[in-house]
Amino acid sequence: MLNHPIIVFSGTGNPGLANAVCRYLNQEIGQAEITRFPDGEKLIRLESDVRGRDVFLIQPTCGPVDENLVELLIFLDCIRRASAARITAVVPYFGYARQDRKDAGRVPITAKLMANIITSAGADRVLAVDLHAKQLQGFFDIPLDHLTAEPVLVKYLKQKKLKNLTVVAPDAGNMKTASRYATALGAELAIINKRRMSGQEILCEEIIGTVEGRNIVMVDDMISTAGTITGAARLVKDRGAGRIIAGATHGVFSPPAFERLPAAPIDEIFVTDTVPLNPAAAAIKNLKVLSVAGLIGEAMRRIHSNESISMMFRQIPQG
Repeated sequence: MLNHPIIVFSGTGNPGLANAVCRYLNQEIGQAEITRFPDGEKLIRLESDVRGRDVFLIQPTCGPVDENLVELLIFLDCIRRASAARITAVVPYFGYARQDRKDAGRVPITAKLMANIITSAGADRVLAVDLHAKQLQGFFDIPLDHLTAEPVLVKYLKQKKLKNLTVVAPDAGNMKTASRYATALGAELAIINKRRMSGQEILCEEIIGTVEGRNIVMVDDMISTAGTITGAARLVKDRGAGRIIAGATHGVFSPPAFERLPAAPIDEIFVTDTVPLNPAAAAIKNLKVLSVAGLIGEAMRRIHSNESISMMFRQIPQG
């Protein structure tokens, strides 16, 4: 057990990850009762005393997004009213992150709204993993520690010892991330130009770089409908690529991902446990789930001890 007054709670969004984080910290998980009224409203009652303690609440706002978000807000308010000294909202997956700007008239910036209400509910700071866009850190008026799963994913890919490797950016927005992976893996870099036809349809048009006869790695922040990753895989395969390995931090896997991924020419897919795996993911061949529990647990330990978070990522090139 840690010697200082720290306590960790888990919402219902991803209890498996929360338990794994607590095992890393050698810490018992805080006790809370989460019940429903007959009309569906949630009631949360803390069974562990939090007065004067440093409290961490682990609750991703993944699907069902609104359900998990409201639970996060209620939990934060409950902890605040129980007189915790400090509350850190650990949100491994931050829902609504893609709605981060006005890309059309008369639409909201929902990511900023989410930041506002999490702060209003009682969070003193936020810990997140691989936000869809790094500028989301500026949406919060409280400290936000932004972790990346890159150390976990790079370690896994290095263990595979792939030869003739090219890291492919499935779109231009992924170019900096792909460049870091290429540097870490000693690989070449290629970029795919894509156009989004709709919310579910992606058109991959051209490749900048060489993929013929090369083994391919593609890494994104999330796999949702899998349109980007499967379209890119087909394009590089048509251009003569060898083995294709694709992955992401967040395995959101929204329909029609479960039909697209098994049909795509992808030899292996990897994600982390920031999001609990949809049971339908059993249809996805060669799916590997890597854990970020140690990464999150170490960041929580450092927050509690007022140590540097950035030192955890010193070995990752930030180009």
